Amino acid sequence: MIRAKWYILIVGVLALLSGCANRGQGPQGGPKDSIPPTLLKETPVNGTCNFKGKSIVLQFDEYVQLDNVADNVLISPPQQQPPVVKAVGKKVMVTFEEPLRDSTTYTIDFGRAICDNNEKTPLGNYSFSFATGEHIDTLAMFGRVINAADLNPVQGVVVGVQENLHDSAFATIPFTRIAKTDSTGHFGVLNMRGGNYRIYALRDVSKDYLYQTSEALAYTDEVFSPSLAFDSVAVDSLTNRLDTMWYHVPDTIVLKLFTENKRRHYFVRALRDKEQHFFTLLFSAPQDELPRITILQPDSTQRDSAWVDFTQYVICDANPTKDTLVYWLTDSSAIRMDTLSFLMTYKMSDSLFQLVDTTDTVHAIYRHPRMSQKALEAKQRKDANRKIELRSNASTKFDIYREAEWFAGTPIKDYAVDSIHLLEKIDTLMQPVPFTMEPLDSVGLRFVLHATLKPEHSYTLRIDSGAMHDVYGAPNNRFKAEYKLRSENEYSTLTIRLAHHDARARIQVLNEKDQVLRELPAKAEGAKFQYLEAKSFYVRMYIDLDGNGEWTTGDWQLKRQPEPVYYFPKKLTLRANWEFEEEFDHLATPLLEQKPRALIKTDTGKQKK
Repeated sequence: MIRAKWYILIVGVLALLSGCANRGQGPQGGPKDSIPPTLLKETPVNGTCNFKGKSIVLQFDEYVQLDNVADNVLISPPQQQPPVVKAVGKKVMVTFEEPLRDSTTYTIDFGRAICDNNEKTPLGNYSFSFATGEHIDTLAMFGRVINAADLNPVQGVVVGVQENLHDSAFATIPFTRIAKTDSTGHFGVLNMRGGNYRIYALRDVSKDYLYQTSEALAYTDEVFSPSLAFDSVAVDSLTNRLDTMWYHVPDTIVLKLFTENKRRHYFVRALRDKEQHFFTLLFSAPQDELPRITILQPDSTQRDSAWVDFTQYVICDANPTKDTLVYWLTDSSAIRMDTLSFLMTYKMSDSLFQLVDTTDTVHAIYRHPRMSQKALEAKQRKDANRKIELRSNASTKFDIYREAEWFAGTPIKDYAVDSIHLLEKIDTLMQPVPFTMEPLDSVGLRFVLHATLKPEHSYTLRIDSGAMHDVYGAPNNRFKAEYKLRSENEYSTLTIRLAHHDARARIQVLNEKDQVLRELPAKAEGAKFQYLEAKSFYVRMYIDLDGNGEWTTGDWQLKRQPEPVYYFPKKLTLRANWEFEEEFDHLATPLLEQKPRALIKTDTGKQKK
C-alpha cells in the first residue's frame, strides 16, 4: 500500500512531466500534507527506569522541525535551567543542562512542538516519561482551570502541585510537578507518587514556577492525595495524543483563575500633542488621589521662588478608570509656554507593592505643527473667533430610560439656565418642559437634563447663542438637538427570580458577546429588567460577598477567593411588548456545564486583564 506522502510525491512528479508536455497548463499543486510525523524509535525507550544519561533522542520517519519550544515543551518536575531541545534532520534531541534528581520520575510533554518540515503539521501532545529510580510513578490528578469572572476555560497556564503544604511555598519553592492546560482548560498532572499535595494554577509570566505578585493565579484550600493510577506511556502508544485522555477521566479539581487587584503604580508619561491649553498625565493604574503639582517658572533662578502652586492654573478631569488625568490650563502665560516643567508628587508602588510618595520633575512639551504663514494667520483668526463646540446624545430612536445630555468641547465656566430650553412637540406647537440640569463631571464638560419625557413624543433641546462661556471666555453658537422617544411596545420586560434567594446576589443581563448590559440586585420578588430590546440575552449572577455593588476578585495574601459567579444555562429570546419570568436555580446545573456554549471563548491571557 502506497503511503499518502509517497502518493503526493508521485503525483507531483507526474504533474511536472505533464507541465513540460503541455506548457499551456500551469502547476496544479496537490492536497495539503495533513499527516503528522511518525515516531519510529525512542532512545532510551519511553518508560525507562534507572536512567543515568544526559540526553534523549527521538527518531521520526521524515524531516521534522520544532515550533515554539518555550511554550509547548514542558518538563516535570520543572528545572531552573531548562533542557536544550532541538531538531536535526529526522531527529529530535533533548539534552539536560542540570543534574537530574535521584529516584524521580520525569515527564517531558512536547505539546504541539514537533511538526513535519513541509506543512508544519504537529505530532500532537506526545509525552515521554522516564525514571532515575527503580520504578515509574503512575498516579495522576486531573481537573480544569476556568476564569473566575466569566467561567471561560483558560489555556496555557501552569498547573503545579506542591509537596510542601505551607502557604509560603507557593512563592518560595518551585512546584513539585507541573502540567499545562489545553484549549478546554483541562489539565493532567502525571507520574505522581503517593502523598499529600496542594494544587495551584499560575500564569507564570516570570517562568520560574513561583508566584509573583501581579501574576494570575488560582488555588484551593483543599489537600489532595492522588489515587488515580495512570500509565501515560500506555496511553501514548494507544492514541499518541494526550489531549484525548482528558475526556475519559473525571474533572475532580476545578481551579478558578483570577488576577489580583494589585497593579503596579507608576507614572507613564505626559502628553501635550494636540492643543496648548491642556496636557495629559498617564499612569499605569487608577489614582485614588490627585498628584500634587507645582509649576516651574522659566525665568526663576532660585528654587524657592521658582516653584508656585499649580492648582490655580488648572482644572483637572479624570477618565472613568482614573489612570488618565487631563489638566486644562486657565492661566494665559502657562498656555503660551511651549514647555511646561513642573514638580509632581504622586503615589508609586515600591518593591512590596506598597504605595509611597514619589516626586518627579515632568516636562509637558507642545510642538507646533508646521504650517505656512498664510495657514498660521488663518488659524489665529479662527482661534480669535472660536466658539464652544456643543454635542448631545440626541437620536430619532431615543430609549425611554435614558436622559438628555449635552457635551462641551472645553470646560464651561458659567451658563444661563433660562437660555437653555427643553421643548415638547404637541401637534404643531412646541411647549416648554420643566427640567433641572446638573454637571456629570468635575470640570463642566458634560451635563444632564432631568425631566419627565413621554414615550413616542418628540422633543427639542435648544441652547441660545451666548448662553454659556468656557474657562477661556469663548461663547457658544446657537445649538439645537432633536429627540424622539421610542414606544413602550418596542420593549420587553424580564424578571429573574432565584430558586435559592440570596440577598447578596446581583443579576446581570448579558449580550451575545458576554458583555454586561444591565445589573440589578436580586430582591426577594425578583430582579425586574424593564425596557429591554426584543432580542436574545443571557443571564449571569455573582454573590456580592463584600457588598460593594461590583464583582470583586481574589487576594492571595488575604486568602480571599474571588466572588462566586454562576450562569443561567439557556439563551433567553425576548419578544416585543411581552413580559417574561424565569427562575434561576444556580445549584441545579454543575458549574462547568452552566455557561451557554455560544458564550464560551477560551481565555489565552491575551484578551482582557
